[in-house]
Amino acid sequence: MSPKTRKTSKASASKSKYIVIVESPAKSKTINKILGKDYKVLASMGHIVDLPASRMGIDFEDGFKPEYTVVKGRKKYLSNIKKEAKNVEVIYLAADPDREGEAICWHLRNQLSKNKAEICRVSFEEITEKAVKEAFKHPGSLDMNKVNAQQARRILDRIVGYSLSPLLWGKVTRGLSAGRVQSVTVKLIVEREEEIRKFKSEEYWSIEALLKKKETSTAGEKTPFRAKLVKYKGEKVQIPDEKSSDEIVARLKEEKFLVGDISLKDKKSYPRAPYITSILQQDAFNKLSFSASKTMRVAQILYEGVELGEEGSVGLITYMRTDSVRVSKDAEKEVRRYILDKYGKKYCPPEAPQYKSKKRAQEAHEAIRPTLPLRAPQEVASYLGPDEFKLYNLIWKRFVSSQMQRALYSVLTVNIDAGPYRFRAGGGHLVFDGFLRVYRDDGDRGDEVPEMPPLEKGEELDPVKILPEQHFTKPPPRYSDASLIKMLEEKGIGRPSTYAPIIRTVISRNYIKRVGRNLQPTELGELVNKLLVDNFPGIVDAEFTAKMENELDEIESGRVKWVKVLSDFYNPFTRNLEEARERMKSVKRQVIETDQVCEQCGRPMVIKWGRRGRFLSCSGFPACKNAKSITTGVKCPMEGCGGELVERKSRRGAFFGCTNYPNCKYTSRDLPREEQEVEDPKDQKNIEPIS
Repeated sequence: MSPKTRKTSKASASKSKYIVIVESPAKSKTINKILGKDYKVLASMGHIVDLPASRMGIDFEDGFKPEYTVVKGRKKYLSNIKKEAKNVEVIYLAADPDREGEAICWHLRNQLSKNKAEICRVSFEEITEKAVKEAFKHPGSLDMNKVNAQQARRILDRIVGYSLSPLLWGKVTRGLSAGRVQSVTVKLIVEREEEIRKFKSEEYWSIEALLKKKETSTAGEKTPFRAKLVKYKGEKVQIPDEKSSDEIVARLKEEKFLVGDISLKDKKSYPRAPYITSILQQDAFNKLSFSASKTMRVAQILYEGVELGEEGSVGLITYMRTDSVRVSKDAEKEVRRYILDKYGKKYCPPEAPQYKSKKRAQEAHEAIRPTLPLRAPQEVASYLGPDEFKLYNLIWKRFVSSQMQRALYSVLTVNIDAGPYRFRAGGGHLVFDGFLRVYRDDGDRGDEVPEMPPLEKGEELDPVKILPEQHFTKPPPRYSDASLIKMLEEKGIGRPSTYAPIIRTVISRNYIKRVGRNLQPTELGELVNKLLVDNFPGIVDAEFTAKMENELDEIESGRVKWVKVLSDFYNPFTRNLEEARERMKSVKRQVIETDQVCEQCGRPMVIKWGRRGRFLSCSGFPACKNAKSITTGVKCPMEGCGGELVERKSRRGAFFGCTNYPNCKYTSRDLPREEQEVEDPKDQKNIEPIS
């Protein structure tokens, strides 16, 4: 028998009875370990079928029928799946339990429809032995409402993207794109930038008094303490300028400071709900400095499985794309048992806390939680990378604390009257830490009571010093990943699975750039936004986008037909598109003359628009192809360099580099603070050649 024949015989002998198809190799490894040798788990590597990349791919005359093709680069995976599916008894489709996962399963079923094997759908929210085996005991069928909701979203996005993007190519430059959700997101960021530019800072003042007990008191009770001016004649005090502040200070010097009401109350602080996707992304950004994309990438690893030594590959968290705070009864029991054993009875409430999801929540999945609370972060730390540990630690603490007893503060409030002026002193003292034993949020106070002497109502105090302080109002901050996701969620734009891709897309299109931890529109982003707002106000309207998201939810619930949603959108959109083709302003042929001279041919240089924004081009193009980036006008801070800073792009976002690179390797995420006012590009003299 030849080696080739022996190999074939061995493969035939080890043929599995069942195949399971998931999206990723990491997930397949974890599930294979759970199911055993009768099952072979294969990975489709995500969507194996999609709309064609080179054309619209939608038959508008036949009920928006989509034309699906095998995704480029996925044919080998599909061929392998078909090969492995021959002669098996059952094919289990086990993609993620959401719309995208359901659509992946549907496409796979269609590709394998000629196979004689039974095709079943299995889904689970955590990759643990119990959850997986339970799912395989009760396999189901595909949820076509979910499939249709995903189809509708995909077709909507294709119609908008493949209609508006070519329009922008003709009016601005090739390579631009527009999208149903991404364009609304860009608009939000541009509008915030406009608010910042228009903002006019206003002066205001605050006044505090440094007080102590009268000299007649005992020596140990003379410790000064601070009180803040809060009211004038019963109304909130407003101090607009230094003159007003000086007048108040002068009056206060004539007044007696008398202790008014003294209040000591207990205040309860309740634990936060376990994580949903948006809150996890916000917390990971604020606490760990993770971008939304990085958070989801690391969470995917924790969900799909991590090697835990002899225990093998184990899924550490539940499914991470969810808008529900629901927790299973089994998980409640496990975590309550853990709290009792670890922290004691006083930390475990009599009944498990219940949380209410937000109004728009689909409640399709559980909250994000550890699959086993007993698996504390420190116990798995040696098996996790630094980022994986940080995120698991955050998820674990949030979930365990969500099931713990509330914290208790003792809050002291002292009102002190100086004639018509009222000052206030006090703070909160932590009496019982409760859930704070495990997890503290930014708003959770600790021991904050300032050191204060015992006071009695009506007691006169000595003013040691009156402390006026000048302040200025600040403009609204630029969006960060966290605050943008919060705004998208509040406005109903996107869903848990889309927040990270939205941010990633607008940055990759060069419409938005990262400046430090913040998101700022590029010049190109502002131009494209203006063209879309002027010509497609309905498409880039947040309320319209939220309405479309709600209609997709209605399709998933089976209350609305997907073709009707598309039809209601498409007809007015096409009319709007025809009108925009005629009236949209073209900047493609607009050029701005400069006094720069092309060093290659001697012709004048002009400013044009490109897919990365404005740049300098030789007016002799295409005969002369010389082009240059426009510098910022800011001198390189490196001593003796003499170059200027120019904005560059990398995988990690925008940054500023020196025109003398590679001789000078200075880089910075931000421009030097003292020189951020930049001349108009057409007035700048120094231009960096594009390599």
